[in-house]
Amino acid sequence: MASVRRRGTTATALLTLLLAATGCGPVAGRPTADLRVGYDSLDGPLRVWPARGDLARDASATAAITAAVRDWRSPVDDRAHLPSSGILFAGEADGTPLALVAADVPGESASWLLQLGRDGDRWRVEHGTEYTDPGYLVYADVLPVRTPASRRYLTSARVERLLGPDGRALAVADGLTAPVAVPACQAVELTATLRPTRSLPRGRAADRVLDLGTATADPRYPLVRDETGSGRRALDGLDTCQLADPRGPFGSVPRRLGDRDAPRSAPESWPMAKIAVRSLGEVTLGGGDPGELEQLTWESATGTMTAVLYRPADGGAPVFSPADRSTTLQAYYLPVPGQPLAVLSWRTNRDASFAAPPGTQRLVERPGLVVVPQPDRKQTFSLAGTEKTWYRSVGGR
Repeated sequence: MASVRRRGTTATALLTLLLAATGCGPVAGRPTADLRVGYDSLDGPLRVWPARGDLARDASATAAITAAVRDWRSPVDDRAHLPSSGILFAGEADGTPLALVAADVPGESASWLLQLGRDGDRWRVEHGTEYTDPGYLVYADVLPVRTPASRRYLTSARVERLLGPDGRALAVADGLTAPVAVPACQAVELTATLRPTRSLPRGRAADRVLDLGTATADPRYPLVRDETGSGRRALDGLDTCQLADPRGPFGSVPRRLGDRDAPRSAPESWPMAKIAVRSLGEVTLGGGDPGELEQLTWESATGTMTAVLYRPADGGAPVFSPADRSTTLQAYYLPVPGQPLAVLSWRTNRDASFAAPPGTQRLVERPGLVVVPQPDRKQTFSLAGTEKTWYRSVGGR
């Protein structure tokens, strides 16, 4: 499975090749102290992110936006590298000044989408969302824009048409869509039709992306690539605010920079692509009717993450585990009310042998799955293969 980061790196290499082949670089005549207007990414002769908005050629607006971005700092106090950043849009939306800046932050190897508003003559960064793949803007074609009561999207020049969550084409002016009704805590799908370009000679009829909801908090980026549609099916009916909770699947693995946590940064478990779900089967807990146990998987900037969720038989709210990095023997804490559980799962293999500590009560035991009461003290479980044994410890929470 190709990682999201590798796809971004490949796209970055493609961008470099395209720039070299066309002989194009930063906009001629741009003062070196100011942000470029537009972004220097080409797909053949097509400029992917041209300057948009009625203030895009206003020198005083460019200078003021540049000053605001120069003063901005990331949650770990890194700053944007202005020569490799650019103003994607500068104009008005709903009568309110709006600027969108693609900011390159080398210290974090990240791309940031900064959204700015204007207060008098001064611009200020109002929102900053982090996408932890530095090549992101090379291959992204839809970017989120916050509004007080809805969502807009900025589309690249590759986009011929963008369908909203209701499947209808969105009105687009100067790259910016009309307001879109997006729920606060529910994932909805957008589908872009991409025109033929050098990198996509046949175009693309359905380039899908999920919006995780307007309640997604900075700096977490709300859009997730969903090439196959598996993410829409996996998240159908789930509360994305619970998924994003620090104890939920998407928010539970904090970013680490060096030897310290960076709690104000986007979590390492935040999804970027390939959300999917598979059933682990029905389980009966507490003598009631059997509920459904499922495993979520997704790609983050640091690799594949997994979690489990339990859907009670009575239709009650699903229960989520925190994320666990993908490995041979998975271990999850599932906080079922009144009966916290430890879930251990693995891909079935007739040569693998699972072992639990003596006296462990096994509520569920079947090939590839064991469910036990969450131990009060740490206990270690193992899965022995023909050449290697994997160990996981649970309990003591």
